[in-house]
Amino acid sequence: MMNNVIANRRLGNQRIIGSKLVNPEQVVKELVAMQAQDYMQAVWAIGLRTLSTTLADIEYAIAERKIVLTWALRGTIHFVPPADVKWLVQLSASRVLGLGKKRLVQLEVDDRTLARCREIIYGALKGHQQVTRTELLQLLEEDGITTTDQRGYAILWSLTYEGLICFGPKNGKQQTFVLLDEWVPKTRELSLEESIAELALRYFTAHGPATIQDFAWWAGITLTDARIGHEEVKRKLHSEYIDGSQYWMSQDATVQISEDSGVQLLPGFDEYILGYKDRGAVLAPEYAPLIVPGNNGVFQPTLVAGGEVIGTWKRTIKKKGVEVAVIPFEHLGEREETVIMAAERYAEFMGVPLSKLVFDERDQI
Repeated sequence: MMNNVIANRRLGNQRIIGSKLVNPEQVVKELVAMQAQDYMQAVWAIGLRTLSTTLADIEYAIAERKIVLTWALRGTIHFVPPADVKWLVQLSASRVLGLGKKRLVQLEVDDRTLARCREIIYGALKGHQQVTRTELLQLLEEDGITTTDQRGYAILWSLTYEGLICFGPKNGKQQTFVLLDEWVPKTRELSLEESIAELALRYFTAHGPATIQDFAWWAGITLTDARIGHEEVKRKLHSEYIDGSQYWMSQDATVQISEDSGVQLLPGFDEYILGYKDRGAVLAPEYAPLIVPGNNGVFQPTLVAGGEVIGTWKRTIKKKGVEVAVIPFEHLGEREETVIMAAERYAEFMGVPLSKLVFDERDQI
């Protein structure tokens, strides 16, 4: 059930509204880990949480190692702060490498093969080299290691969770890889118990109001571990019972933001949707299938008004600029003007004009 108290507080705590942040690293530091398997969606997730950051600003921050792109929580790619990258990867590795090992067995990648891949990739990247995925896989192929049928992906994924590599800046349209220890030589060292407690505090601060079940799902840890981590930091948090469930948040986030929170064009896979096991406070059940069509795991960009998901949108980059199509689930009425403003902000982020904006009000149900 849509809940304005929860929705509006999340909008503020996630810096979607009322943000005074000015650069990408501030956003990533506050949210700790931002899901990023779709690169162009993920960079907009950062941009919309700042006053005026552009795509170019974010790519500069990646190149300057102010934010890091890597596989992290739940076996999925995230943007993370450089100071926290190693303990976040190690925390996730304790669970996902077990599943990854089974996948390597299915793909017939044994320990000896993986060790050889490690040698080849280390040799190609040492000395601060930035090498594309295509080039790395070609090196493996030249050594007789087959990388087709997802073998290459699984090898790179495994070596990331071993702490060997992470993503570097893009080379044209291709993502590069770098050696993690060279790319981020100074990071925090935390024990497993410290990592879970640290993650709990920062999750509830940036994502609250949220439940312990939400935290366990988002972090990709067991509910038992989530409770242990939460217990370590709950004295620094505030809790409220809302609709019969206990929600936790920062002690500074107890005041409800005005319901006039405007309209936002959120990217697919945004933390506002993906950051919770239970999304009912912001997404009506009848609309959920429209956000993940066919339940295929691909989350569509969403139109949000008053904290509630009220539609989807898509964009197409053309020579003359960016074309935006908004597909509301209901008539927008006076909200159309604020949607136009949100689309113009997105175009500014991309560094191109808004060449076309279309409202498609076809019946979606």
